[in-house]
Amino acid sequence: TPEHEAAVTDTPDTPDMLKRGSDWLEQMRTAHMTSPVEYQRATDPPQVLTVNATFGRTRYEVADELSGGGVTVGSHVWDFLILADDLPEFEPAPADVIVANGRRYEVMNFGPDRAWRWSDAFRQTYRIHTKDIGAAPGGST
Repeated sequence: TPEHEAAVTDTPDTPDMLKRGSDWLEQMRTAHMTSPVEYQRATDPPQVLTVNATFGRTRYEVADELSGGGVTVGSHVWDFLILADDLPEFEPAPADVIVANGRRYEVMNFGPDRAWRWSDAFRQTYRIHTKDIGAAPGGST
């Protein structure tokens, strides 16, 4: 009804409703779906931060159309969702390393894209693309 439409569009809080919902989801993800990881900047000397991260995975497929064989190869990259506020003063960059569950994951560009993308519309969380590069020395974090 026209009265209902006016009530929805004229509410001063309407533009912030999605932001508040996104904030709440990020708080719940951080509180209940994260584990501590060690983020190591590829600097000299290395900068090391312990932050909370949610583990994820991005699958992709590449079709070999040049050979005419119709072969499709699939794989994945390991992703880590980390609050942008937890990585102050820098953005994730290739060659940085995340240590989690006794494994090392090197931050890498994902195809033509950069090494990370925003995980949410309000730019609160990085989705950082990595590859598993082996066991962490001493099985740390």
